[in-house]
Amino acid sequence: MRTGLALGLAVTLLAPSLASAEEATSSASDARVWIDRHAEFEEYHRTAPIVEIRDVGQGVTKPRQAFFRPGGLAESAVVKKLPPRWRGNFFESYKSEIAAYELDRLLGMNMVPVTVERRVEGELASVQLWAKGPLLSEVERQAPRNPAEWSRQVRRYLVFDDLSANIDRNAGNIIIDDEWNVILIDHSRAFAVDRMPNERKITRIDRELFEAIKALDEKTLKERLRPWLFDDGALKKLLGRRDKIVAKLERLIEERGEAAVLSH
Repeated sequence: MRTGLALGLAVTLLAPSLASAEEATSSASDARVWIDRHAEFEEYHRTAPIVEIRDVGQGVTKPRQAFFRPGGLAESAVVKKLPPRWRGNFFESYKSEIAAYELDRLLGMNMVPVTVERRVEGELASVQLWAKGPLLSEVERQAPRNPAEWSRQVRRYLVFDDLSANIDRNAGNIIIDDEWNVILIDHSRAFAVDRMPNERKITRIDRELFEAIKALDEKTLKERLRPWLFDDGALKKLLGRRDKIVAKLERLIEERGEAAVLSH
């Protein structure tokens, strides 16, 4: 869902929060309910009966909200029926949404909600858990509860968007839950062009993600992502972007030392 708002990618503190820390803590909850339950949520989104579908009313890709029966594992999901094709200057595909989820899983980031392929109203579509929380554009005037953790998450999605060649990140497709966890949505334009929108910004990363990126290999990526990419070239380009990221960070480590580049 795109708002067209400019996204502040700097990892400096935002303006002071109007809410007290005590008030924020009392209402905090983690919206990433799929963590350690991926298979369960995947199966539910593939098979649970859909009882109603509504237009979301915003977003150029015209996403819809599908509702499941009350009392189930999830309340609703985002449905995108985007057959792979070029639309003007952009290549869009519902399959890219699934590829982004699979890449997130391989990296252990837990930022992209569970996303599966399913036939909805007779058409193949991506079905993604409807993540709850305000958009970044709605909370950008508040200060993160834990600035260091917020910075770590920002650095993570900068790298993720370069790996996935996601040229469409903005404040309207980043969700922030009550605990300031980052949730990334809307990847229908990812993986299509060989572009790294944040290449200059990537100068620091947490050690866990760095090791996960280095561990990506062609065999695993071909198994997990290839079904959702439009050709073998997209996979090779992804690996090329991975190599560029690793090479740059290793060069910075050599120049500045590990402590200046790798965080916990």
